[in-house]
Amino acid sequence: MMNARKRGLTEEAATTAIDQSCRLLRLPTIRAQFPELAAGAAREQMSYKGFLAELLMAECDDRARRRSERRIKAAAFPRDKSIRAFDFDANDSIDAPVIHTLATCEWVKKGEPLCLIGDSGTGKSHLLIALGTEAAMLGFRVRYTLATKLVNELVEAADEKQLTKTIARFGRVDLLCIDELGYMELDRRGAELLFQVLTEREEKNSVAIASNESFGAWTKTFTDPRLCAAIVDRLTFNGTIIQTGTQSYRLAHTKNKSKTAATTAD
Repeated sequence: MMNARKRGLTEEAATTAIDQSCRLLRLPTIRAQFPELAAGAAREQMSYKGFLAELLMAECDDRARRRSERRIKAAAFPRDKSIRAFDFDANDSIDAPVIHTLATCEWVKKGEPLCLIGDSGTGKSHLLIALGTEAAMLGFRVRYTLATKLVNELVEAADEKQLTKTIARFGRVDLLCIDELGYMELDRRGAELLFQVLTEREEKNSVAIASNESFGAWTKTFTDPRLCAAIVDRLTFNGTIIQTGTQSYRLAHTKNKSKTAATTAD
């Protein structure tokens, strides 16, 4: 490769040297954006230092974006959801300022829990995924799972003598999002295994859950009253509880859509 510092490089040789150097140094953004940024710098008569700063900032910004994308992918969210897309006007039970404060993820930094409680269709899963996404974008390690899937994975790990390793894996993420807790009854073994995961994370790393049952009704999911009380204690101590209400947004949206269609047909 021609020495890029040699004086008197032709434009073609300089372009080749930049391309090869960016490949060698693993600077894909600078390699891709250099022609456009160089043209802009020439038009604006940028200083050498200013131009170098533009190049490096572009590379850093793109690396941060790619890291966020990797963390979001690793979280295994089932679909894309965002705070911006949430319709706060459709559910007056949810306080928008509270959700926007949670989106700063200070609670994740402190290892505090979050509980989203409400009927189906009230937006709790949307908020769970959206807040998890915000955490991933801010650099936290996040993992999303359904409650039943988590318990099944723990049972399989126990049967294969891999329980300690599996619990440690779930313990390492900064935020564990557990959806649909309370939809199905868990036997004592499954409940005890879930309790082990929560204990591993207690006051160290955050857990966020979404449930369609109030805490008083969790005895239908965790049939042992003492174990149920211990799990509720783990999930609420120093935490935030958001009540998403009973009015289904999805049902109301469907009814309004049907009403609009009927009016249009008339």
